[in-house]
Amino acid sequence: MYIFLDEAGDLGFDFHKSGTSKTFTITVLICHDKDALKGVQKAVKRTLKNKINAKGKRKRLVQELKGNATSQEIKTYFLKQMPPDGWEIFTIVLNKGRVYDYLQTTTGKSKLYNYLTQKLLGTIRKKNTQIHTVNLVVDKCKDGDDRKDFNAYIKANIETSFPLETNIYITHENSQENAGLQAVDMFCWGIQRKANSKDDKWYSAFKGHVSRYINFLPPKN
Repeated sequence: MYIFLDEAGDLGFDFHKSGTSKTFTITVLICHDKDALKGVQKAVKRTLKNKINAKGKRKRLVQELKGNATSQEIKTYFLKQMPPDGWEIFTIVLNKGRVYDYLQTTTGKSKLYNYLTQKLLGTIRKKNTQIHTVNLVVDKCKDGDDRKDFNAYIKANIETSFPLETNIYITHENSQENAGLQAVDMFCWGIQRKANSKDDKWYSAFKGHVSRYINFLPPKN
C-alpha cells in the first residue's frame, strides 16, 4: 500500500489578516497496489507532457503538477488519465474557528497537525487484509526535530489500523520528484477550495473517489 499525504490552507488564526483560510485540509491518496501507483505516475507524466509542457505552449519547462496552478480543463484531463480503480481518497477538513487557543501557538499547531494526520490515517482499517508494507510519503517541509516527532507519533498511532506483521515506512520527499505527491496536491486543493471558498467545481469531478470525508470541529448551528 502506498499513501501520499498533502495539506491545503494554513494554520494561521488571525482571521482579520488577508489570505488567512477559514479551513485547513489534510488529504491522502491511497494506492492499493503497484499497478495503481504506476497508473498515477503515468497520469501525472502525461498531463505535464501533453497539457502543461506541450510544444509551443511553454517557454519554461514546468516540472510539477499543482492544483492552484492548473485550469479546470487540465484537471479534467488529469482525472481521465488516472487508473479506473485501485486508488481512493481520504480527507479531513478542520474548521479553524473552533480550535482552542492553546493549539494556536507554534507548538500547539505542530501537535494539532500531527493529531489531524493520525486521526485521518487511523480510519484506514485493513485488519482483515494481508498488507505486508505501508509506505507513507509526505512532502518534505518539516525540519529534523519536527520530522522525527511526526514520524514517531504517526507510526505509534496508526499501527493498530493494520495487521501486526505490517511494516510501516514514512518518508519525506520533494514533491517535484514524486508523482504521487503531485497527484494528491491536485485533489487536496479541490477539497480545500470546496470547504473554504464554496467552489466545488473540481471537487464534484472526483468526489466519487473520496471514500472518507471528515468534517472536524464543524461550525455550530
